[in-house]
Amino acid sequence: MGLKLFVKENISFILFELIVVLFILSLYWLDGFRNLDTAIYSVIISLLLTFSYLAIRYVFRKNFLERISNMPNSMDDALQKNAKTPEHLQTEAYFQELYRLYQNEVQNLYATQNRQEKFLNQWIHQMKTPISVLELLLQEEENNLDKTSLQEEVDRLKRGMEMVLMNARLEKFEEDMQIEQVNLKGVVTATINDNKRLFITKHVFPVIDIDEKITVTTDSKWLKFMLNQFITNAVKYTFEQNKKVKIFVKKNDSNVTLYVQDEGIGIPKSDLSRVTNPFFTGENGRKTGESTGMGLYLAKEICEKLGHELNIESEVGKGTIISVNF
Repeated sequence: MGLKLFVKENISFILFELIVVLFILSLYWLDGFRNLDTAIYSVIISLLLTFSYLAIRYVFRKNFLERISNMPNSMDDALQKNAKTPEHLQTEAYFQELYRLYQNEVQNLYATQNRQEKFLNQWIHQMKTPISVLELLLQEEENNLDKTSLQEEVDRLKRGMEMVLMNARLEKFEEDMQIEQVNLKGVVTATINDNKRLFITKHVFPVIDIDEKITVTTDSKWLKFMLNQFITNAVKYTFEQNKKVKIFVKKNDSNVTLYVQDEGIGIPKSDLSRVTNPFFTGENGRKTGESTGMGLYLAKEICEKLGHELNIESEVGKGTIISVNF
């Protein structure tokens, strides 16, 4: 099989050498074959040199040709290193790099699929709680139906739906992105209004200190989703009543930084460096039992894709400050 492939590869060279030999013979023919022995000698030497060249070339290429002529049984068989010529060495290096890139893509796809599957399973498990509460509320007599509690559970479902939807959209972020000048106070106010029932239920008060003229270059939808994660976390992990969540901005000549500061329980130092990892809930997540461990992870991914900088500072018992630097 290797010899057959070698002949196919060099057929053009063999034909070229035959043309050269015929050209030499034509020269002697035009000269009247006055020296026939010289003509025969020239042809023999040309054929001998050609055959010797091809034989030596085949010896160097034999292992390589045999290897690519047979389909490999495993990737190790395909990536064996037995080249002898610079061309084959470069070819093997090319295939090694190609395999490395392929492995990276496969690992990334596997990690994405595994993350999506794990997130979906965890999300479905957590959505059972508000659904169970809704069922219990609906079983009560109509006149005693607690509409406030009913609305709270619906809000939890809506937040969960938004989370899973944004997680799915994140894979095709570039197709769903629209960069524009966004009024920062308008987005913050709208996000606060969306969560007003959560503030009322927890007896936590929002404080907004943002100049109405401040605008930033970003995607308003993704920014609102991030703010929603920061604000719901701030309220959810504030267990004492009559505390505040402050949203304010610091601006200088080069950038704008948005801060979300709460007076909640804070994040332990051992967890602070890992809160943006996927599915990491930490001590605080275990206290509430509601955390998916995906909110801050998605926020970090969104910031990186939009070119913003996310920072988190916290002290146990005093609260947490999350900042986004535009």
